[in-house]
Parts: sequence; C-alpha cells; structure tokens
Amino acid sequence: MNIQGLQKLTLLDFPGRMACTVFTGGCNLRCPFCHNSPLVINPPKEPEYPVEEILEFLKKRKGILDGIAITGGEPLMQPDIKEFIIKVRELGYAVKLDTNGTFPAKLKKLVNEGLVDYVAMDVKSSKTGYPQCVGIGGYDLSKVEESVEFLKEGKVDYEFRTTVADGLHTLEDIEEMGKWLQGSKRHFIQAFKDSGDLIGFGLEPFSKDVLNSMCEIMKKYVPDCQVRGA
Repeated sequence: MNIQGLQKLTLLDFPGRMACTVFTGGCNLRCPFCHNSPLVINPPKEPEYPVEEILEFLKKRKGILDGIAITGGEPLMQPDIKEFIIKVRELGYAVKLDTNGTFPAKLKKLVNEGLVDYVAMDVKSSKTGYPQCVGIGGYDLSKVEESVEFLKEGKVDYEFRTTVADGLHTLEDIEEMGKWLQGSKRHFIQAFKDSGDLIGFGLEPFSKDVLNSMCEIMKKYVPDCQVRGA
C-alpha cells in the first residue's frame, strides 16, 4: 500500500463513525478540480506511512475510533488493498472506501466478500460532461457505468457524490446526471473549493443559490440529495 497521508480523526468522512482517513498515492484520472493533485500527478514512489505504522496507530485507537476511510488518489489502484483491509477489519474497524468507479471488478470483489461497510463513489458529471471533468478526451465510461449499476443494487451502503465547479458543470449536466442516477440511495452535490494546488485552471465555486438549484434538480431523481460543503 502506498499510503501518503493520515488524518487521525474525522467526524465527517465516514457517516455515523468516528474515524481516521488514509490517503493513497496515484490516480488514473486527471480531474481539473482535484484538490489532491500531488497524489495524482506525481505521487512519491515510497509510502510516507508504512502499513505497520498505520496498523499500530489503529491498535492504539481501539475504543476511540471505530472506522477508517480509505481515499486517494484512487485506492483501488493499490495491488494489496484487499490484504490491507483484511488486517484493518481484524482489528475490529469498519471500512469506508472512496473510489472513482473505474475498477468495478475490484469493487465488486471487496463488497461481495463483505470487506467494506460503506462506499462513496465520485460521479464526476453527466455522461456528456465526463471527458472534460476527468481530463481525458474521449473517455470510455463503461467501467464507471458498471460500478454505478452495481452500487445501485444495494449490496453495500453507499453514496454518489459530485464536486461541481463553475466552468465545468451546468444545470443541464445535473439534469442529465439525475436521469442516469435515478433510483440511487443518496447523492451529494459538493461545493468546489480551490485548494491552491489544483490540476486545472479558471475554475470558480458556484454560489449557494446555484448549488441549491442543482440539488433540487437532482431530487427529482434521487430524493435523498444534499449540498455538502457550501
């Protein structure tokens, strides 16, 4: 596991859990609004945190923390993520996985083997807007679509989430995305924030009014939709 970051406490990243968050290095997308660009563009080859150090931290926090969120980058790029999750679960922790949905076979395997308790999948935009939002022209959506349909089956608790930025997303994108995600359990419209270390340029946050309008559009298709981070 190439673990490049550790947030020792989060009350937000894992719904209903007091958790920590680990950040893995490397991603196969180049989203212009990504706020973890150092983990995406040029991740260090050597892990900042050895697995044993993370496991030792979790041992010491038993009884205080009850969950771990694994994010990135894209965690499912890690060849030994299953082995890491098994060790975490052996310590009694619930596991939340963040993913961009581009590795449906790995996602299905972890879920079907009961190794994750919650999945947060980023749905970047409408199908039309996807190439621009992932920074890859002519992007093939088939694997993302497969992950969406799998999660909609409800075999694991999950959420879809979309970070929206002025310059990338429109109300029409939200309408199209809503039709795609119709029948999903929950969806979050996430406010874009400029971390100062983005992959793209010229992006701005939407006003709270626009975010709320996007949420109302999505609610026609996914009634449990909320704005996050506004």
